[in-house]
Amino acid sequence: MNRYEALLILNTQGRDDTVKDAVDRLESEFEKEGAKIEQVQKMDKRQFSYQAGELDSGYYVNFVFQADPQLIVKLRSKFKLDPEVYRQHFQRLKPKKERPTREPKKLAAEK
Repeated sequence: MNRYEALLILNTQGRDDTVKDAVDRLESEFEKEGAKIEQVQKMDKRQFSYQAGELDSGYYVNFVFQADPQLIVKLRSKFKLDPEVYRQHFQRLKPKKERPTREPKKLAAEK
């Protein structure tokens, strides 16, 4: 299993109150397909640098998860059909390294 990051931009035009429901639904979609979610970052609504069609802003959500490489293709095609997902970007992350625990330094008086 690899670590991935998925940045999804949600189309919340006219329905800002349903953002939490949409994020929860997307999170359950990841888990239903077999991904193990490590972190969900809700990055709030942001204006686009240029207007794309009738949409001028979107709600950014970042998911960090572990999944098999085949699952990414499945998730992309699923979210492409979802009317609430305006844009999506998946990126593979480096494996998470566990930091070794360091011994506390001894003071000169203890030596």
